[in-house]
Amino acid sequence: MTFALHGLAVSHGIAIGRAHLISHATLEVEHYLLPERHVGEELARFDQAVAGVRTELDALMAHADPGAPAELTAFIDLYRMLLTDPLLTEATRALIRQQRCNAEWALVQQMEQIVAQFEQIEDEYLRERKADVVQVVERVLKMLMGRPGHPPAHAQGEHLIVVAHDLSPADAIQFKQWKIGGFVTDLGGATSHTAIVARSLAIPAVVGLHHARHLIYEDDMLIVDGARGVLIVDPDADVLEEYRRRKRALEAARAKLKRLKKAPAVTLDGVDIALAANIELPGDVAQVQAVNASGIGLFRTEFLFLNRDGMPGEEEQYAAYRGVVEAMAGNIVVIRTLDIGADKSPRGVDIARTGPNPALGQRAIRYCLAEPRLFLTQLRAILRASAHGPVRLLVPMLAHAHEIAQTLAMIEQAKAQLRERGQPFNAALEIGGMIEIPAAALALGVFLEKLDFLSIGTNDLIQYTLAIDRADETVAHLYDPLHPAVLRLIAHTIQAGARAGVPVAVCGEMAGDPQFTRLLLGMGLRIFSMHPAQIPEVKREVLRSNRAGLRRKVARLLALDDPVALRRRLARLNAAAD
Repeated sequence: MTFALHGLAVSHGIAIGRAHLISHATLEVEHYLLPERHVGEELARFDQAVAGVRTELDALMAHADPGAPAELTAFIDLYRMLLTDPLLTEATRALIRQQRCNAEWALVQQMEQIVAQFEQIEDEYLRERKADVVQVVERVLKMLMGRPGHPPAHAQGEHLIVVAHDLSPADAIQFKQWKIGGFVTDLGGATSHTAIVARSLAIPAVVGLHHARHLIYEDDMLIVDGARGVLIVDPDADVLEEYRRRKRALEAARAKLKRLKKAPAVTLDGVDIALAANIELPGDVAQVQAVNASGIGLFRTEFLFLNRDGMPGEEEQYAAYRGVVEAMAGNIVVIRTLDIGADKSPRGVDIARTGPNPALGQRAIRYCLAEPRLFLTQLRAILRASAHGPVRLLVPMLAHAHEIAQTLAMIEQAKAQLRERGQPFNAALEIGGMIEIPAAALALGVFLEKLDFLSIGTNDLIQYTLAIDRADETVAHLYDPLHPAVLRLIAHTIQAGARAGVPVAVCGEMAGDPQFTRLLLGMGLRIFSMHPAQIPEVKREVLRSNRAGLRRKVARLLALDDPVALRRRLARLNAAAD
């Protein structure tokens, strides 16, 4: 039966394919008794599932992305070890024999006993290893249920649609290995980091569907309309053909945009515009080069810290940063210091530190200043990478003058430590600050005086200006990039930077949305940074724009308080010939 679900459109495009459900298998285990004569078959089925997971892990290791965190190998080795642990496997086999029960139920019973033992351990790190046991059991259960932990080989690729209740940014990052067609989730907001990763992968995605995970079955035919925020389940032949036609038209339009790759990003009145790229992992550099980006305007280093326990050391970070800098061959690389908290919390971080409201708690620079050893480790790694090419260091979530002073003091301390070691770095490394808190945008004096450049993070600036948690689907409809207050804060920052001779970039999601390109150009913006997949469309808008003419029109738009009138004026601005 055909039906449609409506959610939030977070990554444009159309995906057509079969559903692959990601679930917590431990919640779906049945319990039934077996005739004595079938116990041997059940033991063999369990052994086969364990062997299947072992093969799955071997394949994961063989096809690991070179840019993936170095601890991936350690995780896989740990999972292999757990699969051979008699406390998990032999004890489960004993339960199957003694109670003549199905393998799934026996495995969960044994897992619960092991987890209970871990709960008694005083050491927090060791206590948290229970999560590794649960993850291994999940993999075995899915194999027993005929749902492997990764997409089946025949389903991988553009014909696979991942369906989940929720996905973390770390989960979404793993999609880079799968090369899936699209994904949908019950939870999530339009600018959650999971949605941002979807856009970086240039795959259609819809979030906030509420009940998709329970209404969809494995292998259902799905259509994901990432522009309209619609998921169609079991479409009939006419609907399927119509969406295939739309998909072909979209692909043809994207193919035309590729012709702009080597064209310089220059407005009709001759103003050079920098179109830089945002990346999450070193392996993303290939995408940056594929669209001929002017550089990397935002390297989100926190993704090096996800999908692992503990923090990466200085040498590992240095190798990652250096690899990106060298690959960019002389183009600027802006490396942002660790921005964790809110919806990005590595397993190695003390969760208690995030507080009752993580978005307003000890995140980003607040966390780094509270953990000087961790911060100095990253600062040394970034400084060392600056010896290999043009690097700029960007500090997130600054709001106070004392935060700037403390950060600059720690950078000087890191430089002193490197001098003692005799390790090279660029002593003139430029330091910038993120403008993503209204207080920073309204009190720019100290930022313009102490820092070399600014970068506006529109995602958080909108969140904090409008008092909306952008990961909360219940208020997602109130998230509005075109709110007059938001637009005035952005314009004020760009114009203040221009008067002071301090470069200002926009690196939030607004920079990569072509409907805002001409608006931002009219505010005076000359440096955009976005996910690589978004650059061709934004470049097209730059090439058809007259910046001088736009400035007068945008000034009139910024004076409007009526949201309806403002949107109407923006539509006319985008429809104009220049």
